Amino acid sequence: MTSSSSPSRTAIVTGAARGIGAATARRLAAAGHAVAVLDLDAAACADTVAAIEADGGRALAVGANVADAAAVASAVDTIVAELGAPTILVNNAGIIRDNMLFKMSEDDWDAVMTVHLRGAFVMTKAAQAHMVEAGWGRIVNLSSTSALGNRGQANYAAAKAGMQGFTKTLAIELGRYGVTANAVAPGFIQTDMTRATAERMGVSFEDFVAAMAKEIPVGRGGTPEDVATAVAFFAGEDAGFISGQVLYVAGGPRA
Repeated sequence: MTSSSSPSRTAIVTGAARGIGAATARRLAAAGHAVAVLDLDAAACADTVAAIEADGGRALAVGANVADAAAVASAVDTIVAELGAPTILVNNAGIIRDNMLFKMSEDDWDAVMTVHLRGAFVMTKAAQAHMVEAGWGRIVNLSSTSALGNRGQANYAAAKAGMQGFTKTLAIELGRYGVTANAVAPGFIQTDMTRATAERMGVSFEDFVAAMAKEIPVGRGGTPEDVATAVAFFAGEDAGFISGQVLYVAGGPRA
């Protein structure tokens, strides 16, 4: 699974029990990396780990709240012991608490900010030390086209825009140590999260996907694998001169 031009490294993917995170974990494993499949509940990561191992890869299920610094420190210690020091980090963990601004609670605002921004900060702070020591690292943060503004998502849009500013600052601070930081900003992707949105709107997922596809130049909704492809590119050996960038994976020009 590995080649002389692509050494095996240890990667951490957060929010990797399902959806984009799971697809990314599988893609990185296919590239020959050992992958820590991290989510709130380690048991929820079992399917992703099993899929990677069935394909001949190495994976470890890790349960941790990405916003809890002590839990993250313990998780990273476990990953170092079991798989090796992590030099690839994909900050994918996220939640939505959609509502119009006048109906959005402070708890809904705080919950989204905590998982996306505090979570990415805590995870990156823990992982970057291993990257700096190795003199090589790849950080990929998941943003969204919602960073450009999206009705009913003041919290999520602000968090995803924040991920872009965080990414660009990491690129500036860590570049001298051989560490790059980039963001991938998906558009409409068919996941459990968008399925829940359709249910909340009272429409079938099939109708929801069809309606969204009409607004997308390539004429279809995205898949988790579409996003995983972009993440894997930024995480690769050949992307060392690309840093601080935001790549929109949206089936058309959205930025």
